[in-house]
This record gives sequence, structure tokens and C-alpha cells, in this order.
Amino acid sequence: MSKELNNGVLIIDDEESLRCTFEMFLKREGYSPVVAVSTYEDALKEIEEKEFDIIISDILLEGSSGMDILKKVKELGHTCPVVMITGYPNIKTASEAVRLGAFDYLPKPVTKDALLKVTRLAIKHNILQKEKEEAEKEKEKYRIHLQTIFKSVKDLIITVDNGLKIIEMNPSAQNLFFDGADFHGKIISEIPRTIGKSCFNDAKKVIQSKQEILDRRVECERPDGQKKVFSMSTVPLMETNNIYSGAVIVIRDMTRIEELEERGKKTKFHRFIGKSPAMQMVYTLIENVGKVDAAVLITGESGTGKELVAEALHLESPRAARPFVKFDCTSIPDDLLESELFGHKKGAFTGAQQDRMGRILQADGGTLFLDEIGDISLKTQLKLLRFLQEKTFYPVGRDQPIQVDVRVIAATNANLKKKVQEGAFREDLYFRLRVVEIMLPPLRERKEDISLLIDFFLKKFSEKMGKEITGLSEQVTDKLLNYPWPGNVRELEHVIERAIVLCNENTISTNQLAPDILSHKEETEKISFITKKTEETIPDERPLVSTFETTNETPEVQRIIDALKRTAGNKAKAARILGIDRSTLYRKIKDFRIEEKDFEV
Repeated sequence: MSKELNNGVLIIDDEESLRCTFEMFLKREGYSPVVAVSTYEDALKEIEEKEFDIIISDILLEGSSGMDILKKVKELGHTCPVVMITGYPNIKTASEAVRLGAFDYLPKPVTKDALLKVTRLAIKHNILQKEKEEAEKEKEKYRIHLQTIFKSVKDLIITVDNGLKIIEMNPSAQNLFFDGADFHGKIISEIPRTIGKSCFNDAKKVIQSKQEILDRRVECERPDGQKKVFSMSTVPLMETNNIYSGAVIVIRDMTRIEELEERGKKTKFHRFIGKSPAMQMVYTLIENVGKVDAAVLITGESGTGKELVAEALHLESPRAARPFVKFDCTSIPDDLLESELFGHKKGAFTGAQQDRMGRILQADGGTLFLDEIGDISLKTQLKLLRFLQEKTFYPVGRDQPIQVDVRVIAATNANLKKKVQEGAFREDLYFRLRVVEIMLPPLRERKEDISLLIDFFLKKFSEKMGKEITGLSEQVTDKLLNYPWPGNVRELEHVIERAIVLCNENTISTNQLAPDILSHKEETEKISFITKKTEETIPDERPLVSTFETTNETPEVQRIIDALKRTAGNKAKAARILGIDRSTLYRKIKDFRIEEKDFEV
């Protein structure tokens, strides 16, 4: 069985018979390559040029010793195991060899079994050691990435242990509460002013109950003396072994909400159009994550703009001046996908008439965007995982690796978590790609952006086609605003383009809309019909709600009323509880004719 090594075995012995015997034993066992030298000088040349997988050296060499070899290996920073061999074993030399880092110590005469056993154990130990070091490097890399993101967040973040001692706080919290002073290890109640007391009480409750406390509003003084309202959320801190180890407190100065509202007036960001709160959060994520050289997974339905996110992340990054290479994983047959991604060498397979540079090499120094990553085969997934781990890859037909510096951004409209559970997608690759996830909302969840998108596409295609179309009829606008847009922004773009193609006047009418949009029944039409029938039969001031008590609409109305009661009429907070946009809540309140007296506590 072949035991081909990365760097080989080095044998150092001035006795030719022993040197040749060791070399023969190892080669017959399948170890390759095996290098054998007789002098310290020859050995020195070898170890200065390369690092071996294992060194086997006689402790007595002409004019030198194996101890000098050990010292030199350590001096050069090599991590390969060294096995010492001697014909005169004693405690002193054994302990000295171990002190200098020898893996093992074999007395002469060395049997074949002893040699092969120690070689096998030493190489296995070396492999495990390197894997451990690589895992530690990756762990440290991720820690640095997460720490960078942690430091860049403008909200105040504090973590405490079960004894309510501060483990960590981001610069925003440190600067606001302590003017930059270090309070790590101190009890959280030492935070000055009323905010410290609130943090202490909430953290104590959460640690005891293991239940989160969300969006609690507290009023306190900032260091500058101004009274401000803070929003506090405290959740249990759980380690990977499902053991609770403390709590995380996130504090937001509510003036930040005002800044976010003001920022909502920004209707464009790179190639995005939209001012909704959902899109503002996407913009913020792109700005923060773009600066950090971490892998990003973009998720969302088809047509939501995943490619635009990838482009924006590239432009926000230090790699902006370098290549941005797009690769659609579904556009290439699986048997050609590896060649397209990693490249190939001339003659690697039938039809490979010349060397081909793959997409990874094209993106060297820049960003590689892998669209629809969920559709690649398990074989390609494994090769991609190795590339992400090692930053090196092998083109098809080539036995020498190529090293590149590439940031990978992936996107999918598939449920990768489900694919992982089904065994169709590697879990380790999933987590490697999903260091940071950006989820794009569907268009139906940001309807306040539809009018902006309509205006943008109207101007774009009118200019492109040389037409002077100035607007839409009211009926068309209503249809477009109430349509659910299963194809999202891409579908809206195609609808406007089609309408402009068919329009021969300056206003788009319902005649230019596609049949599926015209035939869609808006929710408001259904409600008005129910309302009309109810008013005809029940002479009540609130016929709609009473009628819904006998229809399928009862749960939704009641949920809205319950949410408004829980939030004392705060519609923004009620919308968050219901998981809908504020504009959607306002529309439903109007459609269902819900009045303030309905949710008074």
C-alpha cells in the first residue's frame, strides 16, 4: 500500500549498511520519497532546503551528533518529528534528546518492526499536530473576523458571566459608559447612572430564568448630562455545549432610531432602489460587512437582487479595484463545472486543447461571486471546501497547487439548512460560506419601495425605447401596489418594460398590463365585498369585525387587536410583533376598520 508523503523521510547515519537497511525497509513498506545521507553537513543542506515529514538520525555522527540535528531543526522552526537512534543508550542522552524535542529514542540494534512502528506513529502524530495547528489558525481567523464586526456595531453590546461580571463590551458601550476606561471583570452594577442598575437587574433575571427580555425602554442620563431613552434587550448566553454561561445585553440609544428614520430618505444605494426599513438594514449590513474580509452567504427569493448585494459588498471592500468575477453554478453542466471553476491543463481530458484559467484564478486579489451555490454536486462541494480552507487549488490535470487571495461570496434561493439535513449539501461547507448571512426581503414585504422602483424602471425603459411616457393611470398603480410579486423586483422590471413596449401614449393603462396581474384579486376588494354584505344585513356600528367572527378572517383581526393592546397602541412595535411592515399594519387597520377603542387597555 502506498504511503506517499508530502515531504518525505530523511535518514541520517554514517554506517552505510544501517542507512541502506532503513531505506530498504521504509521503501518496501511504501513510504516515498526516502532520502538517506551519511554526514551532518549533507543533512544540514537537506533540512535547510525543505521540511521533512520525519527525520531518523543516529545520535553519533562523524564530527558531530544527532543532538546538533535536533537543535538545528528547532532553530529553523520545523515541526517534523525527529527519532534518535544510538548504540549506547543511557538516561542522560535520552533525557537530553527529549528535552530538545525528539519524538522517540530507539536503541540499537533496531528491528524492522520497531522502525516501522515508530515511523508510523511519528507521521500520524505530525499529521494530527498540523491539523490541530490549522484548526487553531482558522479559529483565530474567525475570532478576528467576528471581533471586527463586534467592534464596528454602533449599538452597545455587553456580555456578562453567571456571576454578573463583565466579560466583554464593544467600543460603543465602553466609550459611552466609561469614557474608554477598562471595566472588564467588574460587576455590571458598577456601570454608572441608572443604566447600570437596569443592566444589572435585567441580566440577573435572564441568568436566573433563562428567558430573554426584549425591547425594554429605560430613561437615563448620558455622560453629557442629557436624558435619553434607551432600548434594552437581554438574552441568555449559551455555549456550543448547550450550557448557559451568562447573558448578552444589547442597548440602543433611541436617537439612533431617529438617525435610521432620517437615513430612510436615502432611496438609492449602489444599484439598489428602496427606502423601506428592511432595505435600510440591508444597506447597513453591506456597509459593515463589506469592510471585513469574511465569507458572506446571500439568501433570498429569485429576483430580489442577490447579485446586486455581491457587487455592493465588493465595491465597499478594500478589493474594489480588483476583479469581481461572477459565476452562475447552474449555467454549466456538472461534468464541466470543475474545469470552469478551477481551470484545466492542456490535454487533461478530451477536448482540452489548451490551458484554461478558471474563475478562481481570474478573481485573484478580488471577489468571486458564486450564484446558486446550493445546486453544485457533493464532489464539487468537497473541492470548494478544500479551496476555502487552504486558499490553494489544483486545476484539472495539474499536480502542482496554485495559491490565490480571493474573497468568496455565495448566494442561493434554496433552503441550504434543509439541504444539509437531507445530506444534499455539506454542513462544513455551509458554515464555511455562512460566516455572515445577508437575507434579502421579498418585494411583497417592502411594498413602500414599489412606487420608487416603478418610477426608476419607467424612466429607464422610456429613455431606452425613445418614448415619452410620463406615468401610470390610477388603476394601474393600484394593481401594481396590491400584486404579491412572486418574481420580486425582476418581475416588476419585466412588467414595466412590457407595458412601455405596448404603450403608444404618454400614460400606461390597464390595457398594457399582463393578464395575471389584471386577474389578481386584491385583498382590499375581498374586504370591501364582505363589508358591503355585512352592512346590508347587520345594522351595527362595527359590522366588519362581527362578521369576521364567523369567517376565516377572525384570527388575523384578533391578532392585530391583541398586538395593539400589548403595545398600548404603539403601531411600530405591534408591526414587529406581527412580523409585518408598519405600512402593511396601517393598511390592515384601515381595511378591517379597527378603531382606537378596540384596543384600549
